[in-house]
Amino acid sequence: MPQPGLREVEHEITVSAPATAVYRLIAEVQNWPRIFPPTIHVDHVEKSGRTERIRIWATANGEAKNWTSHRTLDPEQLRITFRQEVSAPPVASMGGTWVIEPLSGSTARVRLLHDYRAVDDDPQSLRWIDEAVDRNSRSELAALKTNVELAHAAEELTFSFEDTVHVAGSAKDVYDFINEAHLWSERLPHVATVRLDEDTPGLQTLEMDTRAKDGSVHTTKSYRVTFPHHKIAYKQVTLPALMTLHTGYWTFAESGAGVAASSQHTVTINTENITRILGADATVADAREYVRTALSTNSRATLNHAKDYAEAKA
Repeated sequence: MPQPGLREVEHEITVSAPATAVYRLIAEVQNWPRIFPPTIHVDHVEKSGRTERIRIWATANGEAKNWTSHRTLDPEQLRITFRQEVSAPPVASMGGTWVIEPLSGSTARVRLLHDYRAVDDDPQSLRWIDEAVDRNSRSELAALKTNVELAHAAEELTFSFEDTVHVAGSAKDVYDFINEAHLWSERLPHVATVRLDEDTPGLQTLEMDTRAKDGSVHTTKSYRVTFPHHKIAYKQVTLPALMTLHTGYWTFAESGAGVAASSQHTVTINTENITRILGADATVADAREYVRTALSTNSRATLNHAKDYAEAKA
């Protein structure tokens, strides 16, 4: 019998991939921002054998939240149990299990079980959680199905790269420049307007209008997670036509010679729009080069302005 006030729900989906491959994808949390639309960033807090603590930043009903979960991995039974350590209101407690069941050598059923309560068992809060869990579960399972089934194609379409600038200054000053994105329209020529919200310390919503070389203006929205003064991770949620994914992070590594300030990007190309954007003869390689050049140009410009800012304060 379920406890009063405790909600138990289940979602499932069938995936055209071996059960062991599906299990690995869920077990490797560093890939979550790529495969689960609501997830912004995941960090390991502790890891010992088959148990671990992870910190997750994700959106729920359009709001950015973060929490810490305990997980127990069972690769033999293809099960992963999880329990939030400290839930974000209005959630009082949240846990569940991933269960991967082989249907054949090349297909699997993925079951996602949740149990949760609302703070003070408030009915309105419970309805909010019901809606968030249902939306996120459906989104996570659909994304999992898509990403597992397209794994081979994604090897060509997904790529990462990094740009680094060396700064004769402090990591704090370089970090401050990147963190203070609300000032970018004054500090960066390619940024027209900025809207930065940080209702929860360290968790930001950033909307920007940026100018391209041809004079056109593009609006982007990202969620950012900040780790003073060494890292800012982000996930872009409004994407240009040539991308289906854009995640990344800024890092600031101090050494005796100053700071190595880097911008890392992970991108998946949207093949459906290559011809429309780049022409009938354009290839995936052309799209990769186009996207990399565009992102690197803006990143290096931002890093060089950060360098000037930090070195002027040194």
